[in-house]
Amino acid sequence: MKLRILPFFFLLFFVIAQGQKLEYAAMLIPDSLKQNANAVIRLNEVNISIPSQKEMTIKSMVVTTVLNELGLRSLDLSENYDKNQRISKIEATVYDLFGKEIKTYRRKDFKDVSVADGVSIFNDNRALYLDFTPTTYPFTIVFESEVATSNTAFIRPWSPMNGYLESVEKTTMTIVYKSELGLKTKEINFKSHFGIEKKETATSITYAAKNLVAKKREELAPGFTKIFPLVYFSLEKFSLENVEGIATNWNEFGKWYYQSLLSDTEEIPEETKLKIKQLIGTEKNAVEMAKIIYKYVQEKTRYVSVQVGIGGWRPMLAKEVDKLGYGDCKALTNYTRSLLKTVGVDSYYTVVYAGDDETKDLQQDFASVQGNHVILTLPTDKGLVWLECTSQIQPFGFQGDFTDDRNILLIKPEGGEIVKTKTYTETESLRTIKGAYSVNEEGKLSGKIKMISYGIQYDNSFGKERMSKEDQTSRYKEEFDNINNLSIKKMQLVNDKNKIEFTEELEMEAESYAQNSAGKLMFALNAFDQNNYVPKKYKNREFPFEIIRGYTDEDEFEISIPEGYIFEAKPNNAELKTEFGEYKIEFVPVNSKTIICKRKLIIKKGFYESSKYESYRKFRESIAKLDNSKTVISKS
Repeated sequence: MKLRILPFFFLLFFVIAQGQKLEYAAMLIPDSLKQNANAVIRLNEVNISIPSQKEMTIKSMVVTTVLNELGLRSLDLSENYDKNQRISKIEATVYDLFGKEIKTYRRKDFKDVSVADGVSIFNDNRALYLDFTPTTYPFTIVFESEVATSNTAFIRPWSPMNGYLESVEKTTMTIVYKSELGLKTKEINFKSHFGIEKKETATSITYAAKNLVAKKREELAPGFTKIFPLVYFSLEKFSLENVEGIATNWNEFGKWYYQSLLSDTEEIPEETKLKIKQLIGTEKNAVEMAKIIYKYVQEKTRYVSVQVGIGGWRPMLAKEVDKLGYGDCKALTNYTRSLLKTVGVDSYYTVVYAGDDETKDLQQDFASVQGNHVILTLPTDKGLVWLECTSQIQPFGFQGDFTDDRNILLIKPEGGEIVKTKTYTETESLRTIKGAYSVNEEGKLSGKIKMISYGIQYDNSFGKERMSKEDQTSRYKEEFDNINNLSIKKMQLVNDKNKIEFTEELEMEAESYAQNSAGKLMFALNAFDQNNYVPKKYKNREFPFEIIRGYTDEDEFEISIPEGYIFEAKPNNAELKTEFGEYKIEFVPVNSKTIICKRKLIIKKGFYESSKYESYRKFRESIAKLDNSKTVISKS
């Protein structure tokens, strides 16, 4: 039997192998690399050549086997270009399960599109991309490109892995450079066990890794760049849009930035200068003058994306913003800075990595072109104040979760300086709820509450005032999702931008809040602040976890029951204290028909090892259970 079958397999192998790339056959991928993977990077090879301060060529070849539809997210079949970046080669070849070539796509098959974001007024950046839709899975696609640019300020970072649910068979990056340009590297998270190999000479550096199994995303895991290996690269002598620069530290980089990109952008029309001086009047306090100018900018301008010329780094001229009434983050920040300068108030153009899903720092000991956003820093007697110049509604000096708690770069005439933005503590990010409600004999809830939010909790709430009534009601139904049949009868919202506090006063009703069983009514005493979040349980947690921002909830509710009813059963008081936070709930009888529920929850910011995850999960599980503690009332 074996003698008859074996030749058949040899014949099958011979037929399959004819004119094919056997190394691209999906069936040759080891099972270990397919486990938990939607895609496998068979090869990711990048070769960068930097022969001079104004020349860089990037050759890349990425071979990806896509195992299922979700694996399409691992594909990036595009290259950007503009007047300073030229694509000399771009093509892709698709192979089937056995490594048989299906189709090759040449440059003419790639779509040429503007790299617009939907709000750009001007944009001279374009891209070639392949609009590819597969018909079967798995398949393998080989994407090759070659790009030449005069911008040597940006050198792509290297990581052995690009995301979750993606295995890597082999990855390598080599940079060959002229030694006098001064290539610098910054290695992050290299203590992790990824088997990274590094080779270095006086004019080249190579990083490589192979056979990396896919990682599953875990709840509360820190940002990808906080736990996976990453290498940043930078030149001490670089060029950005034909502006040459030299920087070995942040002070030098900031000085170059100011002199090369900012110093000639500050001119304000005389008419506007006069208008600003009239608005300022006799005010002499720098902070108060800044408040007046900040309000003026909010009312006069609007945010749009402007991606022309220097792209992400040189702002529009201040006089152009003044004329047009719009700009991007760079333009509006520089415009505000220039207006402040006309009345003698110093402020600093500031580069930051912005985003609310994680806090990302500029690398404090690695000067290079970093960041994705710009804000304004105002020095005061009480410390630094940060202004978000793209927002027409943000209170003066309030950052919120978009730029809080991270290292940023101040661009000063005398040089750059790394500082950290404000961290909103759990005490500052406070929300209080006070109110009362009653339950009638049919179980209907009728109540009033007053909520006041501060800090990050303010940031999460103040947008409600600009919502439609319909959206406001939907939002409250989401917040009080433990109350079925909720009806908002009255609401009053007050946004105090001076105190930076948001007040919400609500009157609400809910039919059948209390459940009737055999003539008794049962309901949760904590009706208005039930925190039912419980993190997912893992048998073997791999990654550490992070609580990015802490907060405090403090509540007090008075609960009344109908005449002729008594509290038959009352929940016990409870208190929890852990390294992750604290929780306390008390039920205080006022009389036979009234109870006061007092509650306080503190969640602390922190970065924790995976071994502590289950303790945190149980802490949250206990909170969810205690918040839903029920009482039973019956007729006396």
